[in-house]
Amino acid sequence: MDEQDGGVPVEEVARERSASALELLRHRGGRVTTARRAVVAVLAGTDAHLSADDVAARVEASAPGVHRATVYRTLESLAGLGVVEHVHLDRGPVVHHLAAGPERAHLHARCQRCGRVEDVPGDLLDDAGARLAREVGFALDPGHVALSGTCRACAAA
Repeated sequence: MDEQDGGVPVEEVARERSASALELLRHRGGRVTTARRAVVAVLAGTDAHLSADDVAARVEASAPGVHRATVYRTLESLAGLGVVEHVHLDRGPVVHHLAAGPERAHLHARCQRCGRVEDVPGDLLDDAGARLAREVGFALDPGHVALSGTCRACAAA
């Protein structure tokens, strides 16, 4: 049986993430439909950042009656409700993941060489944001884009 760090089975973590996301959906006034349940289950079952096409393929495998276009609309509506977040990865596709909540908010860093996406602390750019606001009057919102650079493994190679 696969386990996450801390010895908790992966399936149990996915069920907990899914239940939490569906509870957030209900709390924000959204309905729990078959498509929404399927999309949430796919995103809850991975730590990867998935494109809409990746999500649609996985939903098709687990819930064959959910049409690809419905998955796209569902991702958009779940993002609007704050249940799913999306990130723009340079010139690549927009990717999606479940919203982590304020206690686990994070930013993203993408390696220009290998394409790996790393979650980085959500407060990483707070000082830069404060300086931009103070000196330029610009309000930084880095949550929907990935920082670009070179990961540790590629830098060492």
